[in-house]
Amino acid sequence: MGTNVLNLSSYKFYSNGEWKESLSGETINIMSPYLSEVIGKVQAITKEEVDEAIYSAHEAQKLWAEFSLQQRASYLYKWADELVSRQEEIAEMIMKEVGKSFKDAKSEVTRTADFIRYTIEEALHMHGESMRGESFPGGSKNKIAIVDRVPLGVVLAISPFNYPVNLAAAKIAPALMAGNAVIFKPATQGAISGTKMIEALDETGLPNGLVNLVTGKGSVIGDYLVEHKGINMISFTGGTQTGVRLAKKSAMVPLVLELGGKDPGIVCEDADLKEAAKQIISGAFSYSGQRCTAIKRVLVNENVADELVGLLKEEVERLTVGSPEDGCTIVPLIDKKSADFIQILIADALGHGAEVVIGNKRERNLIHPTLLDYVTGEMRVAWEEPFGPVLPIIRVSSDEEAIKLANESEYGLQASIFTKDVNKAFAIANKMEAGSVQINGRTERGPDHFPFIGIKGSGIGVQGIRKSIESMTREKVTVLNLTE
Repeated sequence: MGTNVLNLSSYKFYSNGEWKESLSGETINIMSPYLSEVIGKVQAITKEEVDEAIYSAHEAQKLWAEFSLQQRASYLYKWADELVSRQEEIAEMIMKEVGKSFKDAKSEVTRTADFIRYTIEEALHMHGESMRGESFPGGSKNKIAIVDRVPLGVVLAISPFNYPVNLAAAKIAPALMAGNAVIFKPATQGAISGTKMIEALDETGLPNGLVNLVTGKGSVIGDYLVEHKGINMISFTGGTQTGVRLAKKSAMVPLVLELGGKDPGIVCEDADLKEAAKQIISGAFSYSGQRCTAIKRVLVNENVADELVGLLKEEVERLTVGSPEDGCTIVPLIDKKSADFIQILIADALGHGAEVVIGNKRERNLIHPTLLDYVTGEMRVAWEEPFGPVLPIIRVSSDEEAIKLANESEYGLQASIFTKDVNKAFAIANKMEAGSVQINGRTERGPDHFPFIGIKGSGIGVQGIRKSIESMTREKVTVLNLTE
């Protein structure tokens, strides 16, 4: 357990239980999205350093696989406690690095500790099974199969910027409890928060080499990591384009990809419009809409559209806009490029006849919450994921039209349906091409033990605590041949 920080703003990477400076001599500046200043630097490591980290992970994993579940659990319980004790420090870094409000950042740390503890309990209560040969016609009762789950080896965990601690731990904790070692590659924007999380893990005395934190330039180590023969499983959360590239390059390696979304909120004619408006705005605009599960389009029956738009506008007017240090909901986007992209989407929509209900105001990379009405299928904002605070409203003549438009998307993460008729809700839900459908509630990831699924361009595989453990293990059958 060495010290990590080189000076006030430069952080080392973590390999084989040691905090190290890269032999490349290069670092990457991390810019705060709202302070517009460099808040720290992370190492830009070399391919050789990646090799060393993966080698040490394999060596550590062989020993870790021999540890009992209770032994593994003891380290992870300490990790959860250590995160809670460092909550303020980690939350402040999340706020500065990714522009999330301090309150939300603190909640993220607490949620992460809860996630780790639940993962431990889930792993402790997962059991194999036995099967008798005689169950199959002609099978012998002297054959008994013992079916167990064994670790895959070294898991590459690649996390996104928007939940730099929670979505990292959501990969690392199940991997460790399942008996794997981990190579953790955080999103560059979010890497310091990820580093702070690993500092807390280092304090537990976890065996050297079991978890390695690698930071660096995608152009140097990105493909190298993904294609590395020493990686046995990849868990990635991020953009769809990157996910597709990753899937092509990873060849025969098991993958879980959690990618983008264009989650629709379908508002039926009989919906409780006030409640629907509250849920939609909360779903669309929390953390400036920088969530894969944000509601990203409203498909509303034309007979109630005017009333709903009025209620949505009222809800948007209540949103606080400004600095995360002031606890605002709408905060500066992660970078200028993201803000530019949203402006392009808004301009395209207005050029094709959409109307601004409220918003369309920008200060640097802070975009005020924007509602666009009369959006049609010829506008890019109807189909593309903005990852920011803009919400298109598409008026439809029937539930069937809403279903059709929802399913024409390349994405299939979640959908929300608002109606007072539970039979109708289920009828629509059954036709939705989405991993999860929320009835009379906003789209969101949690609770974390629920299965979390993306279909089509939204990903492959399933997350959710039990499902994550299963994805990081494989079944192994041992057949006992009894003699009479």
